[in-house]
Amino acid sequence: MAERIHIRTCPFCEATCGLAITVRDETEVTLVRGDRDDVFSKGFLCPKGTVVGHLHHDPDRIRVPMIRDGDPWREVSWAEAFAEIDRRFNAVVDTYGRDAVATYIGNPAAHNISLGSSMARIARSASRHLYSAGTVDQIPKQVSMGLMFGDWTLPIPDLDRTDYLLVLGANPADSNGSLLTAPDVLGRLEAIRARGGKVVVVDPRRTGTAEVADEWLAIRPAGDAAFLLGMVHTLFAEDLVALGHLAELTNGVDEVRALAAGFAPERVADACGVDAATIRRIARELAVAPTGAVYGRMGTCTQVFGTLASWLVDVVNVLTGNLDRPGGAMFTLPPSGATHTLRAPQYGPEITFGRTHSRVRGAPEVFGQVPASCLAEEIDTPGEGQIKALVTLAGNPVLSVPDSNRLAAALPRLELMISVDIYLNETTRHAHVFLPGESFLEQPHFDQLLYQFAVRSVANWSDPVFTPDPDRPREWEILLILGAIFSGRGAEVDPEVLDDENFRGLVTHHVGKSWSPIFGRDVDEIVALAGDRRGPERIVDLWLRVGPFGDAYASRDGLTLAELQRHPHGLDLGPMRPRLPDVLATPSGRIELAPRYITADLPRLAEWLAAPAEPVVLIGRRHVRSNNSWLHNMRTLVKGRDRCTLLVHPDDAAAHGLADGGSARITTSVGEVVAPVEITDTIRPGVVSLPHGWGHDDPGARLGVAREHAGVNSNELCPGGLVDPLSG
Repeated sequence: MAERIHIRTCPFCEATCGLAITVRDETEVTLVRGDRDDVFSKGFLCPKGTVVGHLHHDPDRIRVPMIRDGDPWREVSWAEAFAEIDRRFNAVVDTYGRDAVATYIGNPAAHNISLGSSMARIARSASRHLYSAGTVDQIPKQVSMGLMFGDWTLPIPDLDRTDYLLVLGANPADSNGSLLTAPDVLGRLEAIRARGGKVVVVDPRRTGTAEVADEWLAIRPAGDAAFLLGMVHTLFAEDLVALGHLAELTNGVDEVRALAAGFAPERVADACGVDAATIRRIARELAVAPTGAVYGRMGTCTQVFGTLASWLVDVVNVLTGNLDRPGGAMFTLPPSGATHTLRAPQYGPEITFGRTHSRVRGAPEVFGQVPASCLAEEIDTPGEGQIKALVTLAGNPVLSVPDSNRLAAALPRLELMISVDIYLNETTRHAHVFLPGESFLEQPHFDQLLYQFAVRSVANWSDPVFTPDPDRPREWEILLILGAIFSGRGAEVDPEVLDDENFRGLVTHHVGKSWSPIFGRDVDEIVALAGDRRGPERIVDLWLRVGPFGDAYASRDGLTLAELQRHPHGLDLGPMRPRLPDVLATPSGRIELAPRYITADLPRLAEWLAAPAEPVVLIGRRHVRSNNSWLHNMRTLVKGRDRCTLLVHPDDAAAHGLADGGSARITTSVGEVVAPVEITDTIRPGVVSLPHGWGHDDPGARLGVAREHAGVNSNELCPGGLVDPLSG
């Protein structure tokens, strides 16, 4: 039997680690290891990456289109599936109008270039109602960075050169980094300490990241904004503000000084759970460190003060002079181009929210979306504009959005549901037409989105490991055909024609922009130079060639996809570098330190400071062997001890009569679950924790292994209206 090693990038998280995949007879994955020659990950690999072969071979993965007639499913041809969608979609639109259609985009789309390069077709053509996993994840950070810097302009900690790292609500020990692309984050944190630096973790739980840090501060959940305001107050009160090179680029410093004056550490200490002396000490340490960075993630986003906390992370980075300098919080220069490298620098349009509102709750639109927590009520509440048809792309909102019991009950009321996925899961089991996606190993891979958050300018392209089935459409072709159906062109349009139209549109956009390196060029010339590539390959080639390192279609020496393909272990184009003011896209062309939209929320925080603490607060958590809801059918990841447990501090266990290994009933205003108890001093008293993504006990799902390790769905406990009002 012949064996061959294929080099590929792992698609499961933001670390983008290199894989060395051993394949027997070009049909069977026999071994997966870290690629020691990968320029970025250098052989590092977490347990998730080892199961990419198991996922490909999983007998529960759906491989044939299906239509549901009542309860039973029947397998159909691709032509029949698309024809059924065309017929039923038009019936819904003719009866109820296009506002009765919605789309939900799941997390895997961010890790899949076939979906990511084509899903705009569906988003534009289906309807204006777009929901995504982003509104239960990073949307508060998008709001704060959009108003402060403009667009998707995200500073990330320069881990490899910093002397002081303050981490709030992030646990890269399990997440491998989030809005932070850096393989082996723990190794990078240990390197900070080895060179004499310091790492401080602020979290209600002593996570794996806190275990390797110099100091853990057990903050009260949702106390991050108060804690950071206490730091800001200290920086001003003790004359520690030192903007340095940022002084001439920043508006609103005096406004922030005035706003922070009422939030002395002594005032916020009890509410946030960190004493005043410690708040002042951390502010001083960060201010005097040679370099430093503040990094906040899920814990600072998935809370009622998510936007305030996200904003204050970067306020502190600015006030200490650590933004946009080596060792601080910097802006990546991705080779494939980002929103701040594929547009005119500076002076962008003013970002506004609330241009539309959701029908039932009146939730304001934010970056074109309303909260995913609104989805259930928009389906089950009668009236003009009620959602009657839903398209889901690689998502499982029944497990991943709040008030999920209500959503699970609402989905059967839809007149049409279309799902593009690889599994019949707790959500897609309700679809009327199921279109199976490809295995990750049957399609190319390129981390266009994640390289925008990388601690180095890197790029890597992966060709398919296995030859795709020639009798089925590629994933990008599925989306283009759906887009054609939704825009009234029918189901029989040649996807190559749609692909050509899509690519020509992208080229036309670039040649018409004065800031583009191909401005003024002939569209036909550029299309011809693109060669015979199709789909995401041709689009990625475009992104690379018009990016900061690209060849601008033969007008200069530079990067192309063909060149990148000659480097299977990736290309490293250097560390982050200072990029201000070029990355700024605010109307003023400056950093807006005190956006009125955000600062107007401070009175709500002041009220919270004076309110009595809740007796028990539930928080979430990740695990390195889990990835939201979509890897629980991998036996090698879920075997062993139960990971869907309720973490309880010994004091709380005694108060509630709980025993280690016993059961606890957890009840909120919207739901109730029973979970096994794990008593531990790694969590703050008054706080309990359940992981997200579990609850695989739905009899209609085809997830045999996951059902054996079902766990409970923590989103059954989360009220849909419990949101950060600024971001949703």
